[in-house]
Amino acid sequence: MNATTTAPDGAPVKGKVLVVDDDRLVLATVTHGLSQAGYEVIDADNGDDAILLARQHKPDLALLDIRMEGKTGFDVAAYLREYCQIPFMFLSAFSDEATIKQVKALGAVTYLVKPLDIQQIVPAVEAAFAKRPASDDTLNQPVAPALATQPEALNPLEDTVALAVGIVMHRHSLARLPALDRLKAQARQEGRSLEALSQRLLEAQEVLSGLGPLH
Repeated sequence: MNATTTAPDGAPVKGKVLVVDDDRLVLATVTHGLSQAGYEVIDADNGDDAILLARQHKPDLALLDIRMEGKTGFDVAAYLREYCQIPFMFLSAFSDEATIKQVKALGAVTYLVKPLDIQQIVPAVEAAFAKRPASDDTLNQPVAPALATQPEALNPLEDTVALAVGIVMHRHSLARLPALDRLKAQARQEGRSLEALSQRLLEAQEVLSGLGPLH
C-alpha cells in the first residue's frame, strides 16, 4: 500500500482518492493515472489494508473492486459509509442483477463495469469531485453528504451528462460550471440535446482510448 502526496507538476492536489483492487496491474494503472490527473492517491490490494488506510488518511473518495479475497469491496464500502462517511464508487467486472442491487443498497456514487481504461475512470472521478460543496470552508470535507444520496449517480449509463462534464473538466482544465456551459454551447451549435451530445462524447472517448482496456 502506498500514498502519492504531490501532483506530478507540483500543483496542489485536486483531492485524495483511495484505490482498492487485488489485481496489481489494475491497481498500478489506476493509481498512476489518477496521480497524473492531479489527485493524491492511496492504494491497497486488500480490504483490511483499505480500511486501515481510510481511517488513517481520510480520503475524499474511494474506488473499490468488488470481488477480493477476505473483505470484499462491499464489506469495505459498508465500513466507509458507517464509520468514516467516505463516499465510494465501484470498479468491477460483474454487472449481474444481484451485484447492481447491492451497489444501489450501499449508496455508491457510481458503478463502472470493467474492462475500463484510465481515460474512462478519470472523468468519473472528476464528476464525483465536481459535486462537492464549493464554499472554501467545505472544500476539505468528505464528499459523502453531497454524493451518496444522489440516486441518479448510481449507474454511469444513467449519468452521461455528469461523465461528459468530467471529461471536459479533465481535458480542458475547467471547473464544473464552465465545463457544463461549454457542453451546452456545443449542443446548441450542433442542434443536439445536452444528453445526446454527452452520449456522443462518451462514445468518442471510448474510441480515442488507444491503450486498450484494463482487464
